[in-house]
This record gives sequence, structure tokens and C-alpha cells, in this order.
Amino acid sequence: MTTGSGTPTRPSAGPQRAGTPPVAPPGAAANWALHRFSLLVAVCTGILVFAGGLVKSLEAGLSVPDWPLSYGQVMPPMVGNIRFEHGHRMIATAVGMLTIILAVWLARRESRPWVRKLGWAALGAVVLQGVLGGITVLLFLPAPVSVAHGTLAQTYFCIVVAIALFTSPGWQAPVAPREEHGGPSLRTLALVTTGAVYVQLILGATMRHLEAGLAIPDWPLAFGRLVPPFDAPGVGIHFAHRIGSLVVAACAAYTVGRVLARHRDQPALVAPAVVLATLVVTQFVLGATTVWSGKAVVPTTLHVLNGALVLVTSLVLTLRSFKFVVPEHRALAYRPLSTERVAT
Repeated sequence: MTTGSGTPTRPSAGPQRAGTPPVAPPGAAANWALHRFSLLVAVCTGILVFAGGLVKSLEAGLSVPDWPLSYGQVMPPMVGNIRFEHGHRMIATAVGMLTIILAVWLARRESRPWVRKLGWAALGAVVLQGVLGGITVLLFLPAPVSVAHGTLAQTYFCIVVAIALFTSPGWQAPVAPREEHGGPSLRTLALVTTGAVYVQLILGATMRHLEAGLAIPDWPLAFGRLVPPFDAPGVGIHFAHRIGSLVVAACAAYTVGRVLARHRDQPALVAPAVVLATLVVTQFVLGATTVWSGKAVVPTTLHVLNGALVLVTSLVLTLRSFKFVVPEHRALAYRPLSTERVAT
């Protein structure tokens, strides 16, 4: 077998054990350099999320009152809270530049059109994110714009993590999906969990930007009760965020339990499931510590970052469930296509 340029290639590897991320067969389209670069972009995005959370935790958002320059300069004196706000802008600029490279690299080297489109979507998201950040400053931190800014950051994080997953050799290698029988499918459970986490992060961003983080000053009770009196500003959104955390925990527990009960021999599913469970428990601890410490900077900011990690981990589990597991009601329709894919 040869490529279009006449370069000989070896045949693709045969089917792998279901659910195991296989090694990319020789001649596969996997591009290790591109994959590693996309991982770099994802890691830098996590750092950017932390930096943005730190700006809010320190209330440093207006320490630089102009945009796109900082006090009319490219590099202002890095003193006081200016170093946190301007540092956030510098990291955001670096991520934007990395995203341009990623989008162009995907456009030139990636053979799958939908992955190339993801690259352009990431670029569009990061540009819009920068514009929203500027509007936030110029309009003196209006809550709706700030919440949109935070929400788009989570969306962009999901896009670049998905690109990193889709460009990995394990994703592109052929695999025989396992049929799943009985109850809601793992695909459905993981998708619902990811959606619940995303909504929860929006609630958290709304609570933070409405300055309602301490509207209920105790935890796990609320004013010493299971249900607080809703007679003070911010109590409603704060309590909604707490209820949301219980919903996320229940969804994650059900999903992780399904993986461990039925897919224990599939490392591609077990690994993100175990990480997800760990992150959810950590998120509860950080949330409680945030309240108990009166919104101390470190736990509050780590709470923001860990929430983002919960989201992208749940997303990875969701995407892998679509690759490695096929629900019972789709098994008959899927099996011939699956067999053909493995054969080719």
C-alpha cells in the first residue's frame, strides 16, 4: 500500500481490546507534534482560568481601568493588583497566539474537516473572550458581561481539550465498541453529568459576580437550617449553587458507578471516571473551605480552577463513551458499520 505521494505505508493494525486506548498503527494520521501542541494549549488554558479566578478573588479587575492597553502602555508598572490584572491579560494574549497557531496547524495538517472546524471555533471563542474581557473593564465589571466572560472561558477550555483528545493516536486508532445492555446508556449518563456541571459553573459565576459568595455564611447548613430564609440579597443564587452541587454529585456518582460496575476492564473509561470522582470530592472540600474562610483567595481561586477541571474531565469521559460503548438499542444498526471500520 502506498500514499498519494508514493510513500509506502504498512497496513493498519487490527482491532484492539474494547475500551483500551490503542497505540496508533504505523501510517495512521495521528500527528504527535500536533497532539502535544494541543495539550500545551489546554494546559495554558487551565493556567488562564486560574489567573482569571485570581483576578476576581483579589477584586483586581479594575486595577487597570483601560483596554486594550494598560494605563496607555503595553507593559505598565507591575505593582499592587496591576500585576494580577495585567498578568491575566498577558497570559490571555499568549493563549490567543497559541490558538492561532493551533487553528492554522489543524487547517494545514488535519484530514478530518470537523476537527479543522473545531480549531477555527477555538480561535473564534478566544477572540470573543478577549473582546468580552475588554468590555468588562470598559463598562466597570457589569455582572452579565462578567458571567458571559467566565462562561465562554469554560466553553473554550472544553473545545481545546476536545481537540487534544481527537488528535491523540489512541482516538484515531480503530476500536471495537462494546455493547451496553440495560438501563440508561453510559453515553446518556455522561452527557447529563457534563451538562449539569456546565450549568453549575454558570451558577457559580453568577454567584461570584453578584457578590453572593457569602450570602449564606455557614456550611453545610444554611443559617443553621436545611433551607434558608430568602429575605436577603444573593441568598437565592447562592442556595441554587449549593443545590446544583448536589445534582452534580449525584450525576457524577451514578456515572462513575456505571463505569466501575460495567466497564472496569476499559482503562479509557475508568481513568477519567476515577479522576472525575476525585475532583468532585475536592470541589466540595474547596467550596466548604471558601465559605468557612470568608472567601480566602487561595481556596476560592482553586475552587474556580477545580470546577473547570471537573467540566473537562466529564467531557472527556462523555466523548470516550461515544467511541468505546454502543447502547443496546443502537447495537444492531451500529455493528455492521463498526465491523467495516475495523476491517478497513
